Amino acid sequence: MPQIFEIHPDNPQPRLLKQATALLDKGEVLAVPTDSSYALVCHLDDKAAADKLRRIRGVDDKHHLTLLCRDLSELSTYAKVDNQQYRLIKAATPGAYTFILEATKEVPRRLSHPSRKTIGLRVPDHKVLQDLLALYNTPLLATTLIAPGETEPMNDADEIRAHYKGRIAAIIDAGACPREPTTVVDLTGGDPVIIREGRGPLAALGL
Repeated sequence: MPQIFEIHPDNPQPRLLKQATALLDKGEVLAVPTDSSYALVCHLDDKAAADKLRRIRGVDDKHHLTLLCRDLSELSTYAKVDNQQYRLIKAATPGAYTFILEATKEVPRRLSHPSRKTIGLRVPDHKVLQDLLALYNTPLLATTLIAPGETEPMNDADEIRAHYKGRIAAIIDAGACPREPTTVVDLTGGDPVIIREGRGPLAALGL
């Protein structure tokens, strides 16, 4: 049965977050809250963990996975952006946006889209997740926690625990999430293209 870390939403307990990072280091998959919905996360550079994450989510290698970053200081390591793209991303982060960007060579090929060499990247506006990312000191590989065959993300820690028994190691429970997907913006072309309008308002993007 997955462990549940009950984390205070405003004053996260470092001791519990350290226990969560220890599981990530062991190649485990965790369910974590974000500013849009719960997500499944694992270590970025662990191939077995990434494969496990895809199996749990029920997606193949053509499904865009997302890098959850603490801030934009990590952006240039993993994505190629020009000044105009950077300004747009900066105006909307942290926030409920996923940006599809051209991946750099630092992104393992198995994680970028196989035909487009792109990666999803986002900086979440969620205190608990921000503290986890700061403590872990590296981006996490993530995908929205939607059960196979469903269209809505799961939002209750006990429900997630029962559904994913034996498949994920732990759940960080900091209260309910908004249960609304991120706004997805493709920045790989000349102009921003809205792939999905979600929780992140378009006005913050100047669109």
